[in-house]
Amino acid sequence: MLELEHGFRVVDVNARLTPEEGPGIRDRGHPISPERLEREMHQAGIVRAVVSPDPLRETSHLQANNGVARLSVDRPFVAFARINGPRSLATGRASRVRNAVSRRREWHTTPADVEQYAYDDRFHGFTLDPAIDGLPDEDVLVALEDVDLPVIVSGGVDAPPSVLAETVLERSFPVVVGHFGGHPLNRDHMDEMIDLLERFDDCYLDTSFVRYREQLERALLEHPDRVFFGSGAPASHPNVAVMEILTLDVSEDKLWRAFSKNACRVIDALARDST
Repeated sequence: MLELEHGFRVVDVNARLTPEEGPGIRDRGHPISPERLEREMHQAGIVRAVVSPDPLRETSHLQANNGVARLSVDRPFVAFARINGPRSLATGRASRVRNAVSRRREWHTTPADVEQYAYDDRFHGFTLDPAIDGLPDEDVLVALEDVDLPVIVSGGVDAPPSVLAETVLERSFPVVVGHFGGHPLNRDHMDEMIDLLERFDDCYLDTSFVRYREQLERALLEHPDRVFFGSGAPASHPNVAVMEILTLDVSEDKLWRAFSKNACRVIDALARDST
């Protein structure tokens, strides 16, 4: 693809980078190389990008997290550590009982893991896909509140806004809900997630895989300080994701906010130039 020409400083809060030796190669096909991801980001005018490994069931993310941190050195990448947990997303009475007695297995994130990632200067936040990773238990959620780093949570039909509201959005750490909470292409969930911004002051939305102009423009018009740009790379080419935002019928100021100002206010590392 040709390089996009625009005058915006763009930062990306939603990209995947799975190391060659990581377990993700078994389930997700051949991972994109850091060189190719960096090249595609450059083509789209993206100067910094949050990267994390793919979610995997019943697998420790320690090796993949460390691999992502290693591959981010001297590149315009900001490493986030993927976390997981033993609890399910279901909210019925029986599920609540099961969650109450669920116990961590050897591959689940512990409070000590959270502290180690938080105080390791290679990592700047956390990512979680509740439908695949599961939900952390109470002790881990408390540890996340203590370290107070942003957590990017994948939202969609398997992790709907109503469930996220009951499980993570009331916590004190910043939560960035991926895909406007509506992956794949569920407009009702996207609208519900936009509505929830009125209730949760430290909740934000990222634009990855949001293909509907109506929902993108509504969020930027009603909550211009709560929308972050996310490309969804490598599944979505960064050029495509940037162009979708550039063509919205909103003011230049709101584009600046979505492309960089909002995210840099919450994720400090995105504000720094890459070395």
